[in-house]
Amino acid sequence: MNTNPFPLPDNLPVPTDDGAAAHLAGSPLPELSLAATDGALLNLAQRAGRWVLYVYPMTGRPGVALPDGWDAIPGARGCTPQSCGFRDHFAELQALHTGVYGLSTQDSAYQREARDRLHLPFELLSDNGLRLKSALRLPTFRVAGMELYRRLTLVVDDGRVSTVFYPVFPPDRNADDVLDWLRANPRSAPSPSAAAAASARTLSS
Repeated sequence: MNTNPFPLPDNLPVPTDDGAAAHLAGSPLPELSLAATDGALLNLAQRAGRWVLYVYPMTGRPGVALPDGWDAIPGARGCTPQSCGFRDHFAELQALHTGVYGLSTQDSAYQREARDRLHLPFELLSDNGLRLKSALRLPTFRVAGMELYRRLTLVVDDGRVSTVFYPVFPPDRNADDVLDWLRANPRSAPSPSAAAAASARTLSS
């Protein structure tokens, strides 16, 4: 398998930390249900356990040109290599009892093509209404008439953000960086009352 059909060009501009994600650590996720590529609706606030949410601008498609000037936008290029990184490390994430989702503004049909073509063993979430932008003040940028999310990654524990990776660069290293953090910050076993509450939230979602 070609693990990276969109290799990153040399000399991409490096994004700088503009502080746009500094408020996210410790924040609860909002009560929002987003469409997943398997047809389900996922309520972010009620998703129990530890999981990773990587937010990306958009995946490219073979034979379809990216927007003009895409490579010149710091942090824009690299959605496919980032997704492939989480795919290739999926077993390691599972061993750490950590789930993973990708999220972008594209609709589920667009995302399903990427999931299937890249053989992703996890689902992608569609936020084509930019609801998380409003609820969590996630950073975005505009290109070719589109408003897209800036690349960032959250580690979430029982609906609350534990840590934030922002800016993410290079994107093909993001899964490795997340795994390093997870190993250095193992999740302690929840108390019986917390486990029961998490179970109840899951059943009601």
